[in-house]
Amino acid sequence: MNFVDELRWRGMLQDIMPGTEEELAKGVTSGYIGFDPTADSLHVGHLTQIMTLIHFQRAGHRPIALVGGATGMIGDPSFKSTERNLLDEDTLRYNVACLEQQLRKFLNFDDSKQGNGAMMVNNYDWFKDFKFLDFIRDVGKLITVNYMMAKDSVKKRLEGENGLSFTEFSYQLIQGYDFYYLWKHNGCMLQMGGSDQWGNIVTGTEFIRRQEGGTAYGLTTQLIKKTDGTKFGKTESGAVWLDPKKTSPYKYYQFWLNASDDDAKQWINIFTLKTKEEIEELIRAHDAEPHLRIVQKALAQDITIRTHSEAAFQTALKTSAFLFGGGSLEFLQGMDDADVLDVFDGVPQFTINKNALAVGINVVDLLSTAAAVFPSKSESRKMIQGGGVAINKNKLNSVDQVITTADLLNEKYIIAQKGKKSYFLLIAQ
Repeated sequence: MNFVDELRWRGMLQDIMPGTEEELAKGVTSGYIGFDPTADSLHVGHLTQIMTLIHFQRAGHRPIALVGGATGMIGDPSFKSTERNLLDEDTLRYNVACLEQQLRKFLNFDDSKQGNGAMMVNNYDWFKDFKFLDFIRDVGKLITVNYMMAKDSVKKRLEGENGLSFTEFSYQLIQGYDFYYLWKHNGCMLQMGGSDQWGNIVTGTEFIRRQEGGTAYGLTTQLIKKTDGTKFGKTESGAVWLDPKKTSPYKYYQFWLNASDDDAKQWINIFTLKTKEEIEELIRAHDAEPHLRIVQKALAQDITIRTHSEAAFQTALKTSAFLFGGGSLEFLQGMDDADVLDVFDGVPQFTINKNALAVGINVVDLLSTAAAVFPSKSESRKMIQGGGVAINKNKLNSVDQVITTADLLNEKYIIAQKGKKSYFLLIAQ
């Protein structure tokens, strides 16, 4: 497998420095991508770079994931309109640990078989004892202010209303030194990143050249966009996180499943490891029966399993089947409260008295008085008699039915259904 060719046909490659392909052809090459720990989880916006490292390793090279404990203290100004809020050291340390754990799910760190096991590094390790005067003497002297100000990312900030602090201005020096450090100590010949990182990457190669007359290379991937013009990875409720506590596997699955046809056909190249032939066959099948959303389902399955697990995907599938296709409630078994509430986010919720359930509540009273599923008892009776109401997927046959604690799911929940797709979550407390 040729790494650069793989990125090309998948539509991922943006810029590449001359000589990069020739360097990679020599044998196992180390290359790195940096991830700043501005939060305690990565999100889908990071997936392009994660997939780049996965492809790099599959091509036989050694991926290095740099988690920026030092650069995270400053914030990358590249194409940002305002300066980031600076995080304290304890928060950064916690975020670094969380990101490291997530990255280990995607990359193989076992070096015993092919000799290209992934590495994890933290630039705080080599910056923590770096004195300011030493840094501006040994690093700052190598890159001119003219060179730094010529970068598009810097120009845009200087021309904007908020300007650019010296803290952020120094970011490209620090990232450039990262590349030099990894080049010198780990034989890292390549830095990769998103297209917004091109200026910082080139600074790193220039630093290596000026400091030791060395040669290094850079490569960037395209910025992923949605065809409707909205930002990739953003929803009405915010970012789509890789941490299941921040974005449940069900919501994560739904994000990919709800992609437009055009987006799904682009994203399945980028976010899965399916071959060109497999993808072409999926697209042919999809175009023949677009209502089946074949590409979206294949994309959502692949990336949900890769990010979470097969079990998480199956739960997401069962949850979707229940909410949209009349599936069973077995997916709730073993779910904790947070996951249940996340699944039913947006579904009307009512609190009911658990002690009253111990005695038993008439279903009409339950749905119109204890919980306002219906505005009145008469409407509740009418709908039940018409066969349009179900409790926990079981259709009600009588207005005299009594609901007790025996009907609780997970000893806490009752799912009321009015019509085909109107659900209500009743929470016993």
